[in-house]
Amino acid sequence: MTSSRSGLPLIAIAFAAAFTTVMIDHAVAQRLNRNEAKGTHLSGRWRAAPGLVTHGPDGKVIFLYGEIQPSIVCSPLQVCDIELQPGEVVRDVLVGDTVRWKVEPATSGAPGGQAIHLIVKPSEPGLVTSMVVTTSRRTYHLQLKSHATQYMARVAFEYPEGVGARMADINARLEASTIPGADVPAEQLNFAYYVSGNASWRPTRVYSDGQKTYIQFPSSLAGADAPVLFAISGGENRIVNYRMKGSMMIVDFHIDEAVLVSGVGWWTQEKITIRRGG
Repeated sequence: MTSSRSGLPLIAIAFAAAFTTVMIDHAVAQRLNRNEAKGTHLSGRWRAAPGLVTHGPDGKVIFLYGEIQPSIVCSPLQVCDIELQPGEVVRDVLVGDTVRWKVEPATSGAPGGQAIHLIVKPSEPGLVTSMVVTTSRRTYHLQLKSHATQYMARVAFEYPEGVGARMADINARLEASTIPGADVPAEQLNFAYYVSGNASWRPTRVYSDGQKTYIQFPSSLAGADAPVLFAISGGENRIVNYRMKGSMMIVDFHIDEAVLVSGVGWWTQEKITIRRGG
């Protein structure tokens, strides 16, 4: 074997040089500048925060969505059932350790209001990884831990916007026995719609009688140009027929998800999203 003047084989010298380079690169990667250190500190505080954890029906462990990074404890030979909001559609599930953690989807509920469940199984105890779940409504950032014997059988979430939607539902039902625009009693209407986005004409309430959808705008919109309504179907927007009755937009079918758009161009366009709940 060819040797250097020092008497060491050239392959050994090359290996030592490569090892030294790797160690130097590793040391450089571990050094954080001020912004990186601050960012990891803030992220660590959020991940380590205790947050609010409570119990729900059927033995569910309930986390308040968005307050903290939930830490979900699972166990080998057991399954953790993570239940998402009914009607929420999962786009992607990303797990840090895909070798020792398995995630499988399941569903429950009737069509139109089904809830997606993520069934999580670790292969051994003492594991820690992270999981990101992107859906049609939000993004979940979760931590997964495996324990030899302890585990959370059922996990679900409480959503801050859900309280506001339920209050709006109650208030709308109490306003009158018959809601303007729909010739049926209020108790026969579905008010479970979520409205998101900012606009001067943001709807004050949305409801359906099962055949038509009614979108109530502020009274200031009466007589003015109404926004354009696009129904979302198969991930695409399509214009649908509707008519205005004062400040009420009446859509001749039961919508599940739609977008209201006013104005043109990036700077002047206003957009409101409407989604039907459970």
